[in-house]
Amino acid sequence: MICGQFTDYTVNASGARRAKKRTAMESSSGDGQSSLRSSGRQTKRKATDTEEEEDQSEKKYRKCEKAGCSATYPVCFASASERCAKNGYTSRWYHLSCGEHFCNECFDHYYRSHKDGYETYASWKRVWTGNGKSEPSLKAFMADQQLPYWVQCTKPDCGKWRQLTKEIQLTASLAATYRCGMKFNNVKTEGPDQCSLPEDLRVAEVIDSWWHSMLILPPLFKDSPANPFLTAYYPDCVGMSPSGSTNRIAPVNACSQTHTLCSVPGLCPYFQPFYQPNECGKALCVRPDMMELDELYEFPEFSRDPTMYLALRNLILASWHRGCKEVLTPQNCAPHIIVRGLVRVRCVQEMDRVLLFMTRKGLINTGVLSVKQPLLPERYHNNNVIVIGAGASGLAAARQLQNFGMQVVMLEASERIGGRVWDDTSLGGVTVGRGAQIVNGCVNNPIALMSEQLSIKMHKLGERCDLFQEGGSATDPAIDKRMDFHFNAILDVVSEWRKDKSQNQDTPLGEKIQEVYKTFLQESGVQFSQLEEKVLQFHLSNLEYACGSTLDQVSARSWDHNEFFAQFSGDHTLLTEGYSSVLNKLAEGLDIRIKSPVQAIDYSGDIVKVTSSNGTQWTAQKVLVTVPLTLLQKNIIQFNPPLPERKLKAIHSLGAGLIEKVALQFPFRFWDGKIQGADYFGHIPPSPDKRGMFGVFYDMDPQGKRSVLMSVISGEAVPSIRDMEDKDVADQCMKVLRELFKEQEVPDPVNYFVTRWSRDMWSQMSYSFVKTGGSGEAYDIIAEDVQGKVFFAGEATNRHFPQTVTGAYLSGVREASKIAAL
Repeated sequence: MICGQFTDYTVNASGARRAKKRTAMESSSGDGQSSLRSSGRQTKRKATDTEEEEDQSEKKYRKCEKAGCSATYPVCFASASERCAKNGYTSRWYHLSCGEHFCNECFDHYYRSHKDGYETYASWKRVWTGNGKSEPSLKAFMADQQLPYWVQCTKPDCGKWRQLTKEIQLTASLAATYRCGMKFNNVKTEGPDQCSLPEDLRVAEVIDSWWHSMLILPPLFKDSPANPFLTAYYPDCVGMSPSGSTNRIAPVNACSQTHTLCSVPGLCPYFQPFYQPNECGKALCVRPDMMELDELYEFPEFSRDPTMYLALRNLILASWHRGCKEVLTPQNCAPHIIVRGLVRVRCVQEMDRVLLFMTRKGLINTGVLSVKQPLLPERYHNNNVIVIGAGASGLAAARQLQNFGMQVVMLEASERIGGRVWDDTSLGGVTVGRGAQIVNGCVNNPIALMSEQLSIKMHKLGERCDLFQEGGSATDPAIDKRMDFHFNAILDVVSEWRKDKSQNQDTPLGEKIQEVYKTFLQESGVQFSQLEEKVLQFHLSNLEYACGSTLDQVSARSWDHNEFFAQFSGDHTLLTEGYSSVLNKLAEGLDIRIKSPVQAIDYSGDIVKVTSSNGTQWTAQKVLVTVPLTLLQKNIIQFNPPLPERKLKAIHSLGAGLIEKVALQFPFRFWDGKIQGADYFGHIPPSPDKRGMFGVFYDMDPQGKRSVLMSVISGEAVPSIRDMEDKDVADQCMKVLRELFKEQEVPDPVNYFVTRWSRDMWSQMSYSFVKTGGSGEAYDIIAEDVQGKVFFAGEATNRHFPQTVTGAYLSGVREASKIAAL
């Protein structure tokens, strides 16, 4: 018999009801009390007979006592005891789900120490207690060890769920290949077409919300792909079974040291999707034992007990990071859901929703994947979107949206894609980024993910940076270390100062640093040597490089506003093939219209109208604007209606930072002997007014075969070269190099280039910073959409990761998710 198939009126219950009715009729016949008295003995005998009949009925049948359970006529799935009630009477039914119960006799078989099954239960209990955190109850044992597995037929025209016999162990390979009537142990169910047999009626109930609410124990997966990632956690806290988790290390308690990631064989070391216990401050990590806010918003039904959601999400994330070169589908994931009982049916059903959510959010199925079928269902395909700007953010958004199944047109003003990514190979074939080329922190960085997808090797940059003075002498590392300490101490004092300061109490960072520095010298009596003062200027030059501005424009209160958020950790690397190797792959198959500068965006109606400078007009339901901050500040695009005042204020509260680069190709590597394999070396400025002029030199060929150096111009040095010819800038650079390598011959360069981002009509900047009086909140405000029709992306919309290609890319993924959700 199948639970839930019968009404409350079972045959025996009806018989009892008829007996009651008959007795009542007989006892009420006759003429009142005299009649009752005269037939008292007979009536009493009949009543006793009825009680016995009712008693027998009660003994033979008992409903599940769980309130709301639909199983009127439970069946014991365990069949462990010789006295198992099967589908008959037991003194108590134990409820696991609305379709799964075990009888009191089978309970006793395992629970009572004198019974045959006790040692099996006790042995399981020891393993569970040793690995897990939850109570090792008999119900948990039954769910974990005794419930039968359910598996779905993989024939495209079937898909029915079948219950396996108890002795069959489910594996991922079996789940991936199972078909109705499959042979096990050379035994095959009779019948020509097993798929034609009806599905168990209990399966249809599993999808209903009430079924999940009646589930006594959360599902705990065995052999989950997430297991190797999460060995430092109690498995039952992250949705996995303690009995199916081997080779675990002791979970970390609140007082002990933080665990580092356990190595997962074959996994890219930059993939660390889960926080380890007590770990914090790692970008794009999730807590495997907690739902995040957007997850709770999307799946409120799991807020009380998130175990099923966590088990599924962790499985999906681990599977993605183990195979990020292919689209992750429900068909890939479902076989790895190894859990006993009908709850496996529910888990497979829920997994579809979780996988779609994670795809839409860009947590999986992202990067440079080649997608043959839309990643999201048809209901997401209605919108057509115009993306303005084909830099990293625009390309990221367009790739995501097109992969989702939407219609996307990209409008790019210049004659090339990439925006502020622009790789140059004119110097002997060496790739030199006129814009970005370094990846700052590779752990969980989407650039590292895409490099893995494309099998691109990144060169890890070493930490050594020798500082050379003009004249050729190397600076004592102890002096560099000492001044680095003082420099950071100054910034720490600035951080302390700003704690109770409002925006209108802000001051320029350069001014505040000078004030703190002077106070320190006066109060401490410390005197720095001339060389130490110059080394301090070198560190200030690096700060101006990081900000993309002179320090007199930068906010002392908010200059490092994003440091309050988890940042990318791990190696800093050089993309020797350039960022364009990634962006060109993102652009493949997209409809990109170059030389199409946008002049106006009219979003006053239901449809957004976009007009280019030559009068061509495009229409779409939604528009994504990814142009650099400078172009928004200069109103290059006319918006109708005008952008909200709040957004305009935020746009003008940020600064458009600017740095320039010079790269030189030489006939041979004259620096090798002195640099000894370092990836870069520093130039101590001879005076404060020379600060920012070629502060660091990078060796652009880590293989040491070709001879190209690149240097950066920042701070006050940027305007000083604005009107110089490229040759004059290269000559200035050569003067510095000949001073740094005075003891040897420095050959003339055979080729060179100088960047001119300030003159680039469609950029006019390098990256954003917070101006004095501004706030990091401006990034969030610029990122806000307008009326659900006009959206914004780019590094200047990413509060967590501004100033980087990574930040730009992630902002595009973010907006694609928002556009798809509306």
